[in-house]
Amino acid sequence: MEEQKRIIVEIRNLYKSYHRASLTIPVLFDITFDIAEGEFLALMGPSGSGKTTLLNLLAGIDKVDKGMIRVGDVDITTLSETQLAHWRANNVGFIFQFYNLIPVLKAIENVELPLHLTSLSKRQRRDHAEMALQMVGLAHRMDHYPGEMSGGEQQRVAIARAIVTDPTILVADEPTGDLDRASAEEILGMMERLNAEMGKTIIMVTHDPRAAQRAKILRRLDKGYLAHDDSQNPL
Repeated sequence: MEEQKRIIVEIRNLYKSYHRASLTIPVLFDITFDIAEGEFLALMGPSGSGKTTLLNLLAGIDKVDKGMIRVGDVDITTLSETQLAHWRANNVGFIFQFYNLIPVLKAIENVELPLHLTSLSKRQRRDHAEMALQMVGLAHRMDHYPGEMSGGEQQRVAIARAIVTDPTILVADEPTGDLDRASAEEILGMMERLNAEMGKTIIMVTHDPRAAQRAKILRRLDKGYLAHDDSQNPL
């Protein structure tokens, strides 16, 4: 019998709206589901379905109107902005579509950035960053600037930056959306390995069915509602 995985993210009765002047724009309605530790989850849905909003709520970037999100043992909906910032620094690794690297910093310095919020020494930060770059196969590029790298290499630096703090969850927003097919396949393969070999819990927003096929679980959003139950072989 397969061992039951520990639930790492609990989402209960989640609602979210945005306010524009006198307008209230509902985005998410009564979202409830769990994410197991070591899961690789894809969130899909048409534009405007609420995918990125949900991802931002799970990452503690935005706050819910109503409902609960528990990550590990922490109900993040109860945290203040200061507490959320500290929690994010220690628990969330971010992978973005457009890499969000600092152009004037070398690869190693970009990877080190999240570690400046920790108590690690300068030497320890460098050691951790070098190890993360080795894991994504870019140790030989650590002294290069983002502008000297291909899109795929820049995204690998971004992945190294995301994993350098050993976060509880990795959140990825269209991580292959700005890459050519070959680079996209390389990045998706790397995310699969992070999940399979390191047990990283990954939550990925994507509009690309090929990217979603790499995930173990698929969740679809449609007009702010969770469309159907998860599937082990989603596509």
